[in-house]
Amino acid sequence: MDLTLNNGVTMPALGLGVFQSPPEETTAAVEAALATGYRHIDTAAIYGNEREVGEGIRRSGVDRDDVFIETKVWVSDFGHDETLHAWEKAVAKLGVDHLDLLILHQPAPDRFEKTIAAYRGLETLLAEGKVRAIGVSNFTPRHLDRLLAETDVVPAVNQIELHPYFAQHDAQAADAEHGILTQAWSPIGGITFYPGWGEDRKNVMEDATIGEIARAHEKSPAQVMLRWHLQEGRSAIPKSVDPGRIAENFAVFDFELSDDEIAAVDALDTGVRSGPDPDVAREERFAVAIPEA
Repeated sequence: MDLTLNNGVTMPALGLGVFQSPPEETTAAVEAALATGYRHIDTAAIYGNEREVGEGIRRSGVDRDDVFIETKVWVSDFGHDETLHAWEKAVAKLGVDHLDLLILHQPAPDRFEKTIAAYRGLETLLAEGKVRAIGVSNFTPRHLDRLLAETDVVPAVNQIELHPYFAQHDAQAADAEHGILTQAWSPIGGITFYPGWGEDRKNVMEDATIGEIARAHEKSPAQVMLRWHLQEGRSAIPKSVDPGRIAENFAVFDFELSDDEIAAVDALDTGVRSGPDPDVAREERFAVAIPEA
């Protein structure tokens, strides 16, 4: 199942995420995903596993042009020329000559001028054919408004925390208004992703409503949530290093949720984040230097 971005580029709706995947486990996870049928891999400079993603693609035997590679520029590399160099670092580690999608990892609310300069760097890379599409991550509607007012190319994608307990309807509406595809990180709840944020939060995987829908379709709760994303027109990038779970997460194209089931999942939204608030400035992010190699 492919989605068409606002510049005409097509992207597989379901991808493998490698956030918090240890480098020593990432290559095998990517190989397993591509063997299963995935053709979209999402990584990031700050994850420290771009090199292993590239190795997994090469070992898989799948042609590079058949794999949609998405990665992200970390905030310490924000700025126009810095972002051009961030691309150089990314393609060198991945072992490729172009990227399918390059996005800004987060806004820098206390240094938004650097965010704007970084996005202009993405525009340069797009114009030079070094990336096929550009976008952002963790941008609120307010961030998008400012970005669009000061740049020329509308982002193709906004990757945000989005799962049944945190549906971000305002962000989704803003994305849709501008023709931006919403992509869900933490698409099945991210219960362990961010120690320190919301330690009392409930595990979406254990939700009774989702469990009931899963039993009705003889599917897992994770599969129900991923199907929910796909039927509502989003991209989702579930993370796993377990081959069985990777395969399970991909087996979501042989059933369909009813309108009532979609509405029941929609009704679970609590409005509470599991991860960091992108409006909060965190100085320590800028002290993290992305290695050259």
